[in-house]
Amino acid sequence: MNVSQILADIHALEEELLAFERKYGIRSETFYAAYTNGEEPENDSWVLDFSEWASVYKTWLERQSQYRNEIQRVQHNRPTLVGLIRVSGV
Repeated sequence: MNVSQILADIHALEEELLAFERKYGIRSETFYAAYTNGEEPENDSWVLDFSEWASVYKTWLERQSQYRNEIQRVQHNRPTLVGLIRVSGV
C-alpha cells in the first residue's frame, strides 16, 4: 500500500470507529483497553458490535503503524513536506 491508500483506509476506519463511539459514548481507545483486558459486554446484543469494534480498532492501529513506517521510508528519500505530498499522489 502506498501513503495515499493507507491514509484513505485510516479515514474509512475512523468513520467506523466514530459510529461506535457515538453509539456507546466512549472513545475507541478506552473501549479497546477494557475489551482486551477481558471485559465482557453486559448486554448480549452488544457482543457482535464489540467484536467488530475491536477488529476495526486493531486494523486502525495497524494502518497507523504502516503509515508511520511508510512516511519514514519516504522521508529518507524526500525529507521535505512538499516531497511527501508529491509522493502521496496529490
